[in-house]
Amino acid sequence: MLSWVFGLLVLAIIAGLLGFSGVAGAAADIAKILALVFIVMFVVGLFTSRRGTSV
Repeated sequence: MLSWVFGLLVLAIIAGLLGFSGVAGAAADIAKILALVFIVMFVVGLFTSRRGTSV
């Protein structure tokens, strides 16, 4: 998922440089949403991960 964020960020930068503001804005918005989802999943994973089983 993090690779999608970086890919869309690069797409947004390239589209912005070429003057495609609509595509750049859409790609940047999608990248922001995916980054937020990634961060939320990371934090949830930190709290729900098991650090070993105690008997």
